[in-house]
Amino acid sequence: MQNNISTEPLDDAITNKERLSYGASDFACNVANGMVGTYLMYYYTDVFGLAAGAIGTLFFIARIVDAVSGPTWGIMIDRTHTRWGKSRPYFLWFSIPYAIMFILTFSSVPLGPLGKLIWAYVTYIAIDILYLGINIPITSMLPSLTADPQERVKFSTVRQVLATTGATLISIAVLPTVQLLGQGNDRKGFFVTAIVVAVLTVFLLLLTFKNTHERVHSQKQEKLSLKESISALKGNWPWMIISLMYFFFWIGMQTKLQVTVYFFKYNMHNADLASFMLGLQALSLIVIVFTPFLTKHFGKKGTMVIGLGLCVLSQLILGIGAQMMNVPILAGATILGYFGNGFFAGLLPVMLADTVDYGEWKNGVRAEGLVTSFSGIASNLGMGMGGVVTGFLLSMNGYVANHAQTAQALKAIEMNFVWVPFIGFGIGLILMYFYKFDKMQPKIEADLKKRHELAE
Repeated sequence: MQNNISTEPLDDAITNKERLSYGASDFACNVANGMVGTYLMYYYTDVFGLAAGAIGTLFFIARIVDAVSGPTWGIMIDRTHTRWGKSRPYFLWFSIPYAIMFILTFSSVPLGPLGKLIWAYVTYIAIDILYLGINIPITSMLPSLTADPQERVKFSTVRQVLATTGATLISIAVLPTVQLLGQGNDRKGFFVTAIVVAVLTVFLLLLTFKNTHERVHSQKQEKLSLKESISALKGNWPWMIISLMYFFFWIGMQTKLQVTVYFFKYNMHNADLASFMLGLQALSLIVIVFTPFLTKHFGKKGTMVIGLGLCVLSQLILGIGAQMMNVPILAGATILGYFGNGFFAGLLPVMLADTVDYGEWKNGVRAEGLVTSFSGIASNLGMGMGGVVTGFLLSMNGYVANHAQTAQALKAIEMNFVWVPFIGFGIGLILMYFYKFDKMQPKIEADLKKRHELAE
């Protein structure tokens, strides 16, 4: 099947308002999912009263659900054709259901041990499914916003700046806000904080819906069948490499994020340092704004290698700081890691958009939804495996919430904080050796342009 593509007239200019509105979507997702990814495991173990091993199992099962729900969202997007486009409607349709489930996830209902575990399973799996419904459209929409590669980098850079800002704010603000609103009652504090975050998330997602515009679309607006959507993945090796890289990166990142509070509370005996260290990611904005310039000189692959290399180096230095219990070394290593993460996160949506073009070029099918949905699937699978690893290591090494930890449990926390991320980032760096898309992009762009002109 030849899926003809057209673009709207050039006078439909892209404005800074639209770029900012697009970025607002990931600000919202990083505020909400940042609270889930960084603090939910701590909330489950130290506030809600669940065992670390049970939570690790929950995270693993949720990832199995992701393996089904992620592609399903992508196929739904590919089969969606409205006057608003293919991806934008999902912000309108699912922002409020997500917000409601987000609040319920942080609701400490008065149940027994089994009831609490069932509540955690139902709410966490539900919020995970709904999160994909608002997050996948952010990436699937990028190829439709513009066909210009550099403009895509600009959109992605603005998105990452706002995403990092959102992640930084939530990482700094959660624990103080919980203390302020809870007045010593962490259950109440987390619940009220979740309400504030949920309202903000809905507002920002609706802002994205209102102010963005999908310009690149199918002339016939045909609904792709499942078989046709899947055919876009056939031989799409850039997509395979990017998806694998994202999976391993998020195994490392999630283990590090979710044990940061544990590390500074138990290993360093200063829980307040967790908010400070997590807040240092704001400094990554310094490098994010230079991403478009670096890609012009080093290409997307070269810039990604720099980013992943910095992430690997930062973990080595972090290991030294952990052994010495030296706060300045830990802070320096953390900053270096956030610099690397800034390059990675800023480029990933652009590289996924490239895989949409590659799938169309190679197979004649443009399936933005299914192809880009795997960014959400890969990250969620990686985050889930990170949760499994964390829960397993803590449980097997005798972690007991709100007690002084044994030397073995402290070592398990350090493993999650330093060495599991080192392995995940290292595998991602190795995978980039096999990525060759940058060299092929000029030919792919030229070929697609000819096809589109002939189809008009």
